Amino acid sequence: MSAGASLRGKVAVVGIGESDIGDLGPDRLSIDLLGQATVEALADAGLAKDSIDGLWSNVGTTMSNLDVAEYLGLRPRYSGGAMVGGSSFVSHLYHAAVAIASGEIETALIAYGSASRAARSRLGFRRSGVSEEYSYEGPFKLMAPASQYALAAARHMYEFGTTREQIADVAVASRQWAALNPRAFTKKPLTREDVITSRIMSTPLTVRDCCLVTDGGAALVLTSAERAKDLPRPPAYVLGAGEAHWHRQISQMPDLTTTAAVDSGARAFAMAGLAPGDVDVVQLYDAFTINAILFLEDLGFCAKGEGGAFVADGGIAPGGHLPVNTNGGGISYTHPGMYGLFLMTEAVRQVRGEAPAQVPGVDVALAHGNGGYLSSQVTALFGSQATL
Repeated sequence: MSAGASLRGKVAVVGIGESDIGDLGPDRLSIDLLGQATVEALADAGLAKDSIDGLWSNVGTTMSNLDVAEYLGLRPRYSGGAMVGGSSFVSHLYHAAVAIASGEIETALIAYGSASRAARSRLGFRRSGVSEEYSYEGPFKLMAPASQYALAAARHMYEFGTTREQIADVAVASRQWAALNPRAFTKKPLTREDVITSRIMSTPLTVRDCCLVTDGGAALVLTSAERAKDLPRPPAYVLGAGEAHWHRQISQMPDLTTTAAVDSGARAFAMAGLAPGDVDVVQLYDAFTINAILFLEDLGFCAKGEGGAFVADGGIAPGGHLPVNTNGGGISYTHPGMYGLFLMTEAVRQVRGEAPAQVPGVDVALAHGNGGYLSSQVTALFGSQATL
């Protein structure tokens, strides 16, 4: 049996932290936000930084782990971090859990910081990294990433009769959850009409169908279940994880209405020995409203083509049949470039019973990350002590 197949209950999240979020001004740097979140996560775990022997991080530089380890004063013996877009941090959790379960490391730090909003006003800012040219898509001058996700939304509407109102209800639900979260960046009430009549980004999606652009950082500390017993916070056990990707460019996506979440979710549920009906709360990477509909279908919470009806009329809002994105999500809580780590901090809070908008009786929480243009899909399931 592989290390991945034997993860259930052997590894636990023991510390989480988040930096200040929102519009933090031009003086805040990505690595400073990561540092703030890391200090909070280590304090939450009751651990000193010297206990960290595995590092997965991103601050938008080409050698993030080197920069972060130097900044924090860490000397990890295991350094990971494949870049698969916004899903990367859920993937990091999976890989870190395998490293811990196999005995390669004892305690991992997964951390992120991004001053995406601040960078817009910083004098002389230039985006780092190498520009990418797409041989198939470049000539069409798509408004990336909105146009790519708009293609999926338009196809879902055409193929299954999903309505514009149903898609808008995803944003409405996110805003209702955000209203219960004091830290949410945007809490102003939002209606279907507000979403549909706001500025068009790429038909059929408007600006209210799109995620925020904020500053922020998050961190997570992961260790063995055995060690977690001696630490101060209630552990959130890793019950299962799975990842998959089928394409990079949207033009190469086999079916615009079906993502690789059908594979990542199936693998995570199989490892956990659970089914969608066992999940109490769901955190989905909602860079765009259509994401929630696609992922709810592909992860098995409803049948293919029924996602629109599933989210309609408050289905995933407070008081609905499935709590989704209970902190407000990337659409209303925060989205500093990549959202995957924030999915997991909220899932852990829900399992601990300490989220701002706490759902009663949470024992199992699902976090699902998305990267690229519906490209990389990674699913993780977290559970309380009662699930073991």
